Amino acid sequence: MNRRTACLATLLTALLPALATAQGADPKTLRVALLPDENASTIIQNAQPLKAHLEKVVGKPVELIVTTDYSSMIEATRFGRIDVAYFGPLSYVLARSKADIEAFAVGVSRGAATYTSVVIVPAASSLKSITELKGRTVAYGDMASTSSQLVPRAMLQNAGLVATTDYKPVYLGAHDAVARSVETGKVDAGALSRPIFDSLLKSGKIDATKVRVLAETRPIPNYPMAMQSKLTAELKAKIRSAFLDLKDPDLLKSFRAEGFAATDDRAYDVLRDTAKVLNLDLVKFQ
Repeated sequence: MNRRTACLATLLTALLPALATAQGADPKTLRVALLPDENASTIIQNAQPLKAHLEKVVGKPVELIVTTDYSSMIEATRFGRIDVAYFGPLSYVLARSKADIEAFAVGVSRGAATYTSVVIVPAASSLKSITELKGRTVAYGDMASTSSQLVPRAMLQNAGLVATTDYKPVYLGAHDAVARSVETGKVDAGALSRPIFDSLLKSGKIDATKVRVLAETRPIPNYPMAMQSKLTAELKAKIRSAFLDLKDPDLLKSFRAEGFAATDDRAYDVLRDTAKVLNLDLVKFQ
């Protein structure tokens, strides 16, 4: 091999990864992450029918992943260890600031692609307004949670209550942990997703006689499905179809949704605006 041929071979070897990326990624196993907003084993168990559905539509094995928290889910997406992810609105915005991903579907419930967050208190509490939370302890879920941190925290701030200055925030990691802490009186109040709160009451995991809603937020854009932009066009089309054409109510239980509608990144600009209210730098946040 002469020097010129050797140089060309070296150049082609260096270009192969870039060429593969340009043509699109087509993993042998599709790695799908579900939001860690409740117990991981329960999420995986409930999502087994969804796994079978996805494998049938995309034509390849599917691995369901539930990370330890929102931050690790974002980082796994950033480094390409997750192909498709069911994000909370804020965790999607955070991931989008660090990874080349695209939102493509949003859950629809009661005919709307939005939901709300509630601030709950023990049923016996004397509190009648969120303004009375001054000097109290308020439980949130994960720092990167939309409905169990960002939006209710902004609602309190708009009411004149700044976290750590006017009240003590505690972070418990998950929505159900927040509800249990309020139910047992360990905290004065707690914020979580309204759909999750309703689900906890319906299932009996939280005693409806021991908690009540103190306040409810404005509508929030619902949880999006997002995928890596580098995937092949054919695989992306199959993934979109798997969710947008999903009608089985049993499969949709995993998402607390009646179905999925198409969406894009612009739908989540309202979360970026909310972050500005709290002076959060989303690139550095977590």
